[in-house]
Amino acid sequence: MAAFLRAFLRRWTTPVGVLLLLLVVGMALSATLLTGEDPWDMVTRPLQWPGENPKFPLGSDQLGRDVAAGILHGARVSLLIGLAATAAALVLGILVGALAGYYGGLADDLLMRVTEAFQTVPPFIFTIVIVTLLVPSVATVVAAIALVSWPTVARLTRAEFLALREREFVQSCHALGMGDLRIMLTQMLPNALAPIIVTGSIMVATAILTESALSFLGLGDPNVMSWGTMIGAARDLLRSAWYLTAIPGVAILVTVLALNLIGEGLNDALNPRLRNR
Repeated sequence: MAAFLRAFLRRWTTPVGVLLLLLVVGMALSATLLTGEDPWDMVTRPLQWPGENPKFPLGSDQLGRDVAAGILHGARVSLLIGLAATAAALVLGILVGALAGYYGGLADDLLMRVTEAFQTVPPFIFTIVIVTLLVPSVATVVAAIALVSWPTVARLTRAEFLALREREFVQSCHALGMGDLRIMLTQMLPNALAPIIVTGSIMVATAILTESALSFLGLGDPNVMSWGTMIGAARDLLRSAWYLTAIPGVAILVTVLALNLIGEGLNDALNPRLRNR
């Protein structure tokens, strides 16, 4: 653990990423406590600029809603969708990639052809089609993002399992009579997790960006406040009230930057080629 932490914190940018992510998580956890239950409430005069009213430090939007409430509650939605979509994509991708890499042959061919079929469709367009065909909701957005994200994990997992299945410790497990499922879960998967974890951290950032883009286009859940929804609602006021798009845009930037910095730190700590540099 000490060696991992030294490698993880070797870059000065990694602690910055951790602090920024903790800030976003703190915003999400304290949203109800600081700004109330409903960020849709019209609580003050419309279009107050940041700093104009001490009760609403980030100002108000065109309907008199508190911008700070939208930012805090939007952090909760963005993190929920990013983590849930990434978790679903990791489960599906690891399952497909592990089966393809472990068994090879016909199973590998069939599973990789399915994976390639998903990769031939532009991811964002595919996401829009799925959300449009179904009822827009948090669950729909999570499912759509997961469906376009899992092929990357599947190909990565397959490559790791192909490299591991001929190793001596795997052959020893076969000689001891261990079952295929037990070998994959207890012996091979732990040795293949390092690049998957790094990829997962980047996927969370990508999922947050995708959700923001969908909400900007009006394809997000209309019952929850998100940063993309705030930007989309304020795009007609870009000249007169640019802060309404700039503040949620900065929130997205900070969150994605934090996740990318943490991903770089994880890569330094988990990649054996970089660990001892």
